[in-house]
Amino acid sequence: MDGRQTENTLRSAALTDITFRVARIGLHFYEEPCFSGENGSGTVFFSGCDMRCPFCQNSEISHDGQGVNVNGEELLRLFSELEKQGAENLNLVTPTPWGKRLIPVLKEYKKHGKLPVVWNSNGADDPGLLRGLEGAVDVWLPDFKYSDAALAAEYGAPTDYPDRARAALREMRIQCPTDVFDSRGMMTRGVCVRHLVLPGATKNTEGVMREIAAVDKEMYVSVMAQYFPTPRVAEHPLLSRRITAEEYDRAVDAFFAAGLKNGFSQEPDSATEEYVPDFTDSIRTLKRLLGR
Repeated sequence: MDGRQTENTLRSAALTDITFRVARIGLHFYEEPCFSGENGSGTVFFSGCDMRCPFCQNSEISHDGQGVNVNGEELLRLFSELEKQGAENLNLVTPTPWGKRLIPVLKEYKKHGKLPVVWNSNGADDPGLLRGLEGAVDVWLPDFKYSDAALAAEYGAPTDYPDRARAALREMRIQCPTDVFDSRGMMTRGVCVRHLVLPGATKNTEGVMREIAAVDKEMYVSVMAQYFPTPRVAEHPLLSRRITAEEYDRAVDAFFAAGLKNGFSQEPDSATEEYVPDFTDSIRTLKRLLGR
């Protein structure tokens, strides 16, 4: 056995020892235009989450853990499948709980993979983990959910969420100080921050916009109107309703008031279950792809 064969054998053995839980892979056309493009973003939905948002629209995988166990080699095969489908990028959704395990897999992917890697997280990533991912991630796509620590705690996030999100965002910007787009307007390197506007939380949104602007006023920000109440919050005094047009308008006003310059808005009719993946069907598809 020559040196290259030995190296490949050792690599396979190492990656097969790493386990992940994945709920869906597939092309997603409802991301921001610079991610979905014409061909769709190549999403990989990981199960589990380190936050417990009661209003989560993907609760069957984030809270309930539905999904399929895959090892590192199988995950690389799924990445290759998305390339074959013509994906615009490799969009890792809720990767944070699996972050340390993803480092060797992503570094292996970057040796031969063709797609920009997008880290699509809840924003509370540890800067140490992010530094370990440097060079393996091309685009950071974090949420910035809360500037209000009390609201964060009430809605299932760590009480220090604002501090954690701020520190993570600063590290992401250090790694990607400028935003790079290709000739078709696809972001190939950079940072884009998402903020989901919540019912009755205008002050929280205003604070989030100021926090983002304090890092970089040129940062791309997606002001999201797609909140809708799930059955888990049907009795909640605020979360049981959709946001109003006035609340969304005030969120957009807060974007400009903070001095932010680049971003995306959504139409109110984006607040619908239609855009939430069918994870039961996608898990069946995953099993077929993996030969199970």
